[in-house]
Amino acid sequence: AGGLGVLAGDHTKSASDLAIGFRGISLFYREGYFQQAINNENWQTEYYTLLNPRNLALEPVLGPNGEPLVCSVEIAMSTVYFQAWRVNVGRSPVYLIDSNRPENEQRFRDLTLRVYGGDSTTRIMQEILLGIGGVRLLRALGDEPSVFHMNEGHAAFLVFELVREKMAAGKSFEDALAETKQECIFTTHTPVEAGHDRFSFDLMNYALMKMQSQLNLTSSQLMALGRVIPDNESEPFCMTVLALKGSRFANGVSELHGQVSRHMWHALYPGVPVEQVPIGHITNGIHLLGWMKGPVRRYWRRKLSQDPQNQPGASGDTTRFWHAESKNDWENEINNPEFWKKMADPSFISDEEIWALRYRLRRELVEFTRRRLLLQGSRHFQGDFISYDQLLNVDALTIGFARRFATYKRAPLIFQQFENIVRLVHDRERPIQFVFAGKAHPRDDEGKRFIQHIIHLSKYSELKGSLVFIENYDIHVARQMVSGCDVWLNNPRRPLEASGTSGEKTACHGSLNLSILDGWWREGYDGTNGFAIGDDSNPESIEEQDRIDSANLYKTLTEEVIPTFFNRDKQGIPRQWIQRIRRAMVTLAPVYNTSRMVKEYTTKYYLPTSSRK
Repeated sequence: AGGLGVLAGDHTKSASDLAIGFRGISLFYREGYFQQAINNENWQTEYYTLLNPRNLALEPVLGPNGEPLVCSVEIAMSTVYFQAWRVNVGRSPVYLIDSNRPENEQRFRDLTLRVYGGDSTTRIMQEILLGIGGVRLLRALGDEPSVFHMNEGHAAFLVFELVREKMAAGKSFEDALAETKQECIFTTHTPVEAGHDRFSFDLMNYALMKMQSQLNLTSSQLMALGRVIPDNESEPFCMTVLALKGSRFANGVSELHGQVSRHMWHALYPGVPVEQVPIGHITNGIHLLGWMKGPVRRYWRRKLSQDPQNQPGASGDTTRFWHAESKNDWENEINNPEFWKKMADPSFISDEEIWALRYRLRRELVEFTRRRLLLQGSRHFQGDFISYDQLLNVDALTIGFARRFATYKRAPLIFQQFENIVRLVHDRERPIQFVFAGKAHPRDDEGKRFIQHIIHLSKYSELKGSLVFIENYDIHVARQMVSGCDVWLNNPRRPLEASGTSGEKTACHGSLNLSILDGWWREGYDGTNGFAIGDDSNPESIEEQDRIDSANLYKTLTEEVIPTFFNRDKQGIPRQWIQRIRRAMVTLAPVYNTSRMVKEYTTKYYLPTSSRK
């Protein structure tokens, strides 16, 4: 639903690109994540669309008899049956578990109805399906993975299933757990407390009673596996704790997040200095080809092609390249640092070419936004459609903000300087404008208020026409925005942004980041390849941090971003701005991608100790 799901998809694509033996396991939510609609009060509402597997790029997983392969898990006193769907992501299959089987009670069929549906009871049952059911599905398929990668704590119950298998073969619990630990690695993705699933004693005792019996554990012993302090009877069961206790390696998703995680879970390792807590880091990336907008793909393909006959034809001809032999393996070259180093060379790509590409992408975003706003507005009133042609300015500095509307991401922060921002927007010589998008969690009313506030400003304030909110944020909207915006704004409350990946999608399009030094940007920023809001520190007080960051954001915007963008030579080219674009391409695109990330996981964690260099 958020960045973690998209990241998992990019991880799978790069595993395929690199020909790594990889299997993905998730749940098939037949109503998926919600579709967003904004009502007359500018409030987010949610609706759901039933997904028919026949209309999707799925195929049923079949058994030897040609019928759907059916497996089961035990939840409380019931046996819950499930089937699976296979998605082929290149060479990497992803299996989606589906409990919508006629043998099941309706409450169990609905475990795979919606993302984030239901309460803690639904949640623990979904995680039993994912963790325990995932292992059983792989066994039924005849797969024997050498390593199980728990991507966040949701799948941590797989530890119980692996231990159960070994105990069934005659191992003691202690030996089975020790062996299981050598099979598992764990990635934590959030420093936000609410992001770590916790379950009460009663719920654990209810949902996992049969597993507890098979592991030959008492209720207290089972709970201890998910507690920081094992004998603290008031402490709930934490999935992250189970994952940490059941893994040979653990990591955060950026350098700073690794530090935060070591502090967060220090109590799990008594007597160990905090800097030696065994949680490392691998910084997240994005799948470059997957996030490139079509015109940009064709642009770089042409640049990489040494044979003029391999250059794409007229607009809309996206197949000509594939009908000729290319002298370059462009899909691999696009991840090659040597290719991106060429961006510093004006003889390879001129300032004029870069600026023409940027103008085209910004114009396409403006036109896309106008069409989307026209559709949004037509649901509520029949207005003058011509007026939508006045929204946004193709020549203005365009600032984008799109992500989950979690409150710590502080979407409205820039508007704390409202009167100053209004002056900047109405500066005819150096105009700026804003494009926002994003969804709040269905039960996050504070996040919904942020959305409401921004839409209200876009309709009823002096920012009207220069501030827009695109509803129903999805991958398509994201690709339009990361390509078309000149500046990608990110202002989370540090250090709560574990990594963030939206800003990593901008470099290949020639966009620049304006961000708090949190997550990946703390590592990526070098002073020449974008803009930083503040320094590499943050006050403890939330109020003080918000005040300082608001001031620093406005200062960087007015003293660095706007002057650099509008400093044009006689040809109308912003040479200093383009130099930053070149630096972003050279330093960010070849590093903050999932090709590098998956290679790093493989060499550091996936391979056995004896095979790692």
